[in-house]
Amino acid sequence: MTAPLRTGEPIVVTVPLGARSYDIIIGRDLLGSLGARIATLRPNAKAAIVSDETVAARYMTSAEAALAAAGIAASHIVVPVGEGSKSYPIFLQVCEAVVASRIERGDLVIALGGGVIGDLAGFAAATVRRGLDYVQVPTTLLAQVDSSVGGKTAINSSHGKNLIGAFHQPVLVVADTALLDTLPPREFRAGYAEVAKYGLIGDAAFFAWLEANWRQVFAGGSAREHAIAVSCRAKAATVARDERETGERALLNLGHTFGHALEAAAGFSDRLLHGEAVALGMVLAFAFSARRGLLSVAESERLTRHLADVGLPTGIADMPGPMPAPDRLMELIAQDKKVRRGTFTFILARGIGQSFVAPDVDPADVRAFLEDTLAAP
Repeated sequence: MTAPLRTGEPIVVTVPLGARSYDIIIGRDLLGSLGARIATLRPNAKAAIVSDETVAARYMTSAEAALAAAGIAASHIVVPVGEGSKSYPIFLQVCEAVVASRIERGDLVIALGGGVIGDLAGFAAATVRRGLDYVQVPTTLLAQVDSSVGGKTAINSSHGKNLIGAFHQPVLVVADTALLDTLPPREFRAGYAEVAKYGLIGDAAFFAWLEANWRQVFAGGSAREHAIAVSCRAKAATVARDERETGERALLNLGHTFGHALEAAAGFSDRLLHGEAVALGMVLAFAFSARRGLLSVAESERLTRHLADVGLPTGIADMPGPMPAPDRLMELIAQDKKVRRGTFTFILARGIGQSFVAPDVDPADVRAFLEDTLAAP
C-alpha cells in the first residue's frame, strides 16, 4: 500500500459494494466541483447541507455556490461545534429541519464537516423518510481517512459513544485536502492517529513510511494525499469484505475500546479529542498485548515513540483533569459494542501491522492492567 506518490489529478478510491458502490475523490480544491459531481450522480436532486458553526462560517458559502452553479437548490442546517451535537436533541433538530426543507426521497443530505457532522447527518439521512441518500464532504483529517468512509452513522448515549445509529453508506465522498490547511494543529494530530492505525492493523510498510515521512504529511502536498489515499484504500477494502462488522471490520476499532472509555470518562469534551483517545487506546492495546506476551516491549515502545514524536498523548496521565478510576473505565468498557455475554473483545497485536481480533478477554485481566497502568508513575 505504499505506491508512488501522485500529484495533479484527484485520486479516486472506490468502495466496492455492488449496486451501492461509491467513490472517494481525494485532492486539492475539490469543493468547487461538488455541485457538478452531485448533478452527475443525482440529476435534479435538491440538497440539505448539515454543518457546524465553525465549518459553516468558512465553507458554507463556497459549498452553496458550487451547488447553485450546477442548478442544485440547497438549504442548510447549522449545529453547535463539538461532540455534544451527537445527541438526541440535536439529532431531532436536524431531522425536523430536513423534513421542513421539503427534502424528498430522491434528494440528498450533504454532511459538510468533521466526524461529528458526518455521523450526525448520516444518521439523520438514514432515518428521515426511512432513508435518504447523502454525500460526505469531510473537513478534518480524521473524517477524510476514517469516519466519512464505510457507512457507520451514530449519535452518543449517556452510556457511551456511538451506541445509537445505523449502517448507511454515502453515495459519494469528496475529500478536499485543501480544507485541511485551516485545521488547527491539535485537530490535525488527532486525525493522524487514525492514519497511523492503518499501518498498525495490517501494513507494516506503511507505518515505516509514516515514521520517515510524517512531517511531509503534516506539511501538505503529495505526501498528505498519499497518506489519505492509502488509508481510504485500506478501509474501503475492509468495508467491502465485512460491511456490517461481523468479523474482520472490527480490526478498524484498534485502540477504540480503551479510547472510547477514556473519551467518555472525559465527558466527550475538549479534554480529549476522539483521535487523541484513539492514540491513547492504541498505546494501551499494544501495551496490553505486550503484557500478554503477544509482542515485544520494543514493538510497543516503537508505537509509543512515534505517536509522541508527532505530539499525540501516549499516557493516561497526559489527559488534562482528574485521572479516571479503574472502576469507571471498566464500566464504560463494558458498554462497548463488541462485548459478548460479559466477556470483552479487544483488537490486540502480535507486532506492527499484525493486529487481530481477540474474543473472550477476561475482564479481570483488563482490570488488573488498568490498575497497574494508572498506578504507574
